[in-house]
Amino acid sequence: MTISTQRGKGRKPGWAVALAGALALTGCTTGSDDALPSVPSPSPTSETVSPVPSEASGSLVVHATGLTAPWSIAFTEQDVALVSERDSGRILELAGDGTPREAGVVEGVAARGEGGLLGITVHDGRLYAYSTGTDGNRIERFDLTGRPGSLGLGSGETILSGLPAAATHNGGRIAFGPDGMLYVTVGDAGDRARAQDIETLAGKILRLEPDGRVPADNPFPGSPVYSYGHRNPQGLAWDDAGVLYATEFGQNTWDELNVIEAGGNYGWPMVEGIAGRDGFIDPLQQWSPAEASPSGMAIVDGRIHIANLRGARLRSIPLEDPATAEELLVGEYGRLRDAVAAPDGSLWVVTNNTDGRGDPAPDDDRILRLVP
Repeated sequence: MTISTQRGKGRKPGWAVALAGALALTGCTTGSDDALPSVPSPSPTSETVSPVPSEASGSLVVHATGLTAPWSIAFTEQDVALVSERDSGRILELAGDGTPREAGVVEGVAARGEGGLLGITVHDGRLYAYSTGTDGNRIERFDLTGRPGSLGLGSGETILSGLPAAATHNGGRIAFGPDGMLYVTVGDAGDRARAQDIETLAGKILRLEPDGRVPADNPFPGSPVYSYGHRNPQGLAWDDAGVLYATEFGQNTWDELNVIEAGGNYGWPMVEGIAGRDGFIDPLQQWSPAEASPSGMAIVDGRIHIANLRGARLRSIPLEDPATAEELLVGEYGRLRDAVAAPDGSLWVVTNNTDGRGDPAPDDDRILRLVP
């Protein structure tokens, strides 16, 4: 295993782990995993990183099967799992044995390319959903009705609309932080210059009150922008100290894991990966897109777990030694879209082989449950 580390020279220097790809990235102009045609799953024998067998993570079971382009998982206050399906616009409720039932449909979803029904989260008895409509991306919230086993969606209320949308780079992850605020990842929607313009919402991570208002203590007064200079951020997670981490799709060179600071500039499109340039915050780790395309992430048992699409693996990073990483499930389940911390301490992982870019098995897509 070859791991190189580099001390960045930007505003927040950080360690980087350059996991050079055994799979070469060829002919890629967009750098977006979802904009590329299907590629074979990587070999379980990487030249640069020795994959860790699934048994090393503890027990693993397939919890649910037969899902179509699932994108995100959220747990209710009663510990019921809800799943979003990108293309159908459906919200599914999973029974204890993993059997799905339709809880509701988010109306007006215009699924195209990477757009559709994307991230979901639950807060104070309401489901929040990020989706693509005919006039851009938006965030809606719905009352959750009924009881576990018969949950439904009440009428929707749009709390933020007009977010940039395109066939690629839609961002789409939403999560409530330990401060009770709603954080939102927004891609550059293919217009890279807007990522550096804090007057636009493209290429940003946003921070909102639960009703969509701008918090008074945001870094840019009157603006929902929390950080900028992002290309297509996809995952959000906080550690016990309240530090926010985010994953990001790069272009041709590096995908990233970043530590997010209020008001921070993460460089896109001026830089990609570790640059050591004043004014830009360097990533904590970076990887070849062929081995990564990092999407959803979760922190469980003192480790950051990142689901990877093109890389078809679960990357696990110990918080106590963030310059290192292990790789799990390499090539075993295909593309991985989301990783979610479950209320019981287990880690749930969403496969994404039925979205038009994967090679689905007969029971795809699946939700895997791992117990550390």
